[in-house]
Amino acid sequence: MNKYYCCLKCKIEINEKEYNYSKEHYGMALCRECQDISRNKEETLEKNGLNDKQNKYREGMIKGRIAETLVEELFLSLNYNVFRYGMENTVPGVMNLLRGVRSDVADNIRRMPDFVIQHPKTKDVYFVEVKFRANESFAIKDLPKNYPFENAYFIVVSKKHIKCITYKELLEGKEVSPESRNYLGNRKEFDLDKDIIIDFCNFAVKFFDGV
Repeated sequence: MNKYYCCLKCKIEINEKEYNYSKEHYGMALCRECQDISRNKEETLEKNGLNDKQNKYREGMIKGRIAETLVEELFLSLNYNVFRYGMENTVPGVMNLLRGVRSDVADNIRRMPDFVIQHPKTKDVYFVEVKFRANESFAIKDLPKNYPFENAYFIVVSKKHIKCITYKELLEGKEVSPESRNYLGNRKEFDLDKDIIIDFCNFAVKFFDGV
């Protein structure tokens, strides 16, 4: 006696071959038409998920570049010598080539600070890494292990403030948060004009409003 099978979606009768195939690939009994509908939904969801990841990656890149430009122009306006240091600046396209690559060399390239800046008076030189953080938070946990640039300064741009912290301070457990008062203008080694920093903070508000 033949077994009777039916599609769980539309309730029409299906044969044993259709039943076995559907159970193996979809986990339930479906007719061929309902299998096609289910397959199309899965492909659409997968495609949309990939697009969402790509869009978020691009959005993050754009925000980061805007933050870098703000900081670069800030120091230039104060007569600092500013040099773009990251490998993506010296070798255009290298970051795309390294996407998905896992090696010590690739990791060190990704970790290179964004800028080298030189004080106009003291001629002291500093590594500077710029981060955009909508939540105005940055801590040691946000850095990869064995970060190689121990003398780096991290300038954190948010929608309201521009703050700064060193790698050594992060190691000590200090961090940037909405409540912290480690404003860029308070760094004595940079000797910055606080009014100019306020102007650039206002620029940040305009660019990142609604983020």
